[in-house]
Amino acid sequence: MADAPSNTFTLQGSCHCGAVRLTLPSMPETAISCNCSLCRRVGGVWAYYPFGTVTIEGHPENTTDYVWGDKTLRTIRCKHCGSVTHWEPTSGELGARHGVNLNNFDPSLSASVLVRHFDGADTWSFID
Repeated sequence: MADAPSNTFTLQGSCHCGAVRLTLPSMPETAISCNCSLCRRVGGVWAYYPFGTVTIEGHPENTTDYVWGDKTLRTIRCKHCGSVTHWEPTSGELGARHGVNLNNFDPSLSASVLVRHFDGADTWSFID
């Protein structure tokens, strides 16, 4: 059997210990790196999907969340290894925006995506 072409990417990732596994519904077109007080600490590179379209195994039994600010979203991390895997709306409304941390996937995936830089600390605008 021939090797897969080098321009294909797996859409599956996991936290460091593997207790939380994510499968994306499609290749992200862009991602965002934000410098807000939370994102700069967790180092997330966020790809966005409608809530409910990303398959997440091991959640919520292996995760814990952090809710802050206007309390409209929860940042999710593995309660075993601490990796921040995604964020989701606190309302749980299907179709709402959902962020997935691409740093939990093979580096070739995020390297293939245009990463925009967002100033969430001050101007609330793109800075690239």
